[in-house]
Parts: sequence; C-alpha cells; structure tokens
Amino acid sequence: MEKYIHPFITVCEDVFRDFVGTKLTAERPYISSRNEEHEWEISAIIGFTGEARGAVVISMKKEPALKITDILTGHAHTDIDNEVIDATGEIVNIIAGNAKRGLEETFKLIISLPTIVRGKNHRITWPGESTRIIAIPFKIFESDSLCLSVAIESITGA
Repeated sequence: MEKYIHPFITVCEDVFRDFVGTKLTAERPYISSRNEEHEWEISAIIGFTGEARGAVVISMKKEPALKITDILTGHAHTDIDNEVIDATGEIVNIIAGNAKRGLEETFKLIISLPTIVRGKNHRITWPGESTRIIAIPFKIFESDSLCLSVAIESITGA
C-alpha cells in the first residue's frame, strides 16, 4: 500500500505549487481509522474503480479553503460558498487525475467526479471494510493544515 502513496504526495505538492502558488510540506503519513475524529470543515472526495477500488480525499478547515479559493479566483471569500466548493473539488480532481497516471503502471483505473462533504465533524464513507486509509497531513500557509487521505485496494491482486 505504501508504494501507492508516494505519487499522491508528489502530485499534491506539485498541484499546490503550480496552481495555487504555495508550498505544501508533507508530514508523516499514518493509518487513519474510519471513525477518526477530525476538525475538517470541507472534504472533496474522488472514488476509484477498475483493477483497484478506493478513494482520495482532501480535507481542510474553512480558513485554508477560503485562502486557496481567494488565490484561484482573485477575490476574497468569507464563507464556504459555491466557488469554494468548486475550487476544492477541482483541486482533488487534479490531484486524483495526476496520481492516476502514476498508478496506471500497476492498475487500470477510472475516477469518479468529485463529491463535496462539508460541515464540522463530517463523516466520509470509505469503500471496502478492510481497505487501509492512509492519511497524509500537510502544512500550508505557515500555520494552516490540510489532509490528503488515500484508500486503494487491489481487485486484481497487484
């Protein structure tokens, strides 16, 4: 499983550098519980199917979501509105699409459209009861954080 995580770290760092113009600093990945408590206020989810199944999720508090959207749109946002939702979904879409290319050496995959979940202490429904969820925390904007969570389970035995 861990060999599938590195492309997500690299892609996430590249996407934020190239599209948002900011640096992400990856922290130590860890195995996340399906019911782990968190402080995230918005999550964007993309599912994977094909020779593997799973999901990639980017989660963050309101403040970094607003800052990211401000940079992408060129104007200030004060709340999680449709532009913030769209920006968060587009970021996970770019991350998943680029990571998919790296994973296709091992799996043929199809990715879904982004789904957004918001609200404090929201829950994510993960595919497969036995699939491990790897959480990769990142520091952004000096004092903010976000988390990229990835769960991939091979269907083909790869």
